[in-house]
Amino acid sequence: MIIDTHSHLYDEAFDSDRDDVISRARKAGIIKVLLPNINAATVTPMLALVQQYPGFFHPMIGLHPEDVGDDWCQVLDDMETMLTAPDCPYIAVGEVGLDYYWDRSRYDEQQQAFSRQVGWAIRYHLPLMIHSRKAHRELVNVLKTQATGGGADTTMLSGVFHCFSGSEEVADELLATFPGFMLGIGGVLTFKNSHLAEVLHSIVPLSRIVLETDAPYLAPAPHRGKRNEPALLSHVIERLADIYGANVDEVAAMTTKNALNTFPKCR
Repeated sequence: MIIDTHSHLYDEAFDSDRDDVISRARKAGIIKVLLPNINAATVTPMLALVQQYPGFFHPMIGLHPEDVGDDWCQVLDDMETMLTAPDCPYIAVGEVGLDYYWDRSRYDEQQQAFSRQVGWAIRYHLPLMIHSRKAHRELVNVLKTQATGGGADTTMLSGVFHCFSGSEEVADELLATFPGFMLGIGGVLTFKNSHLAEVLHSIVPLSRIVLETDAPYLAPAPHRGKRNEPALLSHVIERLADIYGANVDEVAAMTTKNALNTFPKCR
């Protein structure tokens, strides 16, 4: 049993063969796929997929940092209304965070939007799905500030640091400062130029890892550069088994347990 904790199967990249992709996922042992939201426009197709496959897909709500635009305040107002509606289906706040890789023009706005969404996680007792690129120090500062300002502390926050590919120092800080968080590991682990395997082996226990695809992006080797999908998690599991000296069933079982503990609403 395997859980893909981060996939965008509602993306138009799957419009021509989505049912086939889901069928392959189930045959590969995928029992659940968690769907982070991106912006206001992706909510409807995401929820349609959840309704079509109840119990298999589980939605999150949030505004991706690269989608923080002029109307971000109104977008977050609308999303919080969805989050507080009766029988709301959302299992987490995501995909949220900071991204300064390509563009720093909304440096402050990204942090304000992220801070507000971290506040939702605290207020509504939900985990976070966090995206971070070229923003580690700012990210940690926002999380610490929002937690203490919200009457909580960092140990009360939970979630996933999505697509982790940082150094040993970054991994150590995140794991120690935020004990309720997992590192999301996907196709990057299989890339020839990645040092992630060494980082995991030296400092990250398997008990702090969840599996993810970020489909349709970041397909693992030998499919790198092609469209990613949940069935391809087998390549990531095999690589993790090598790193931790475990068998693939043990890796699948532990990462599934980690996912269910992190996202209790999808049990």
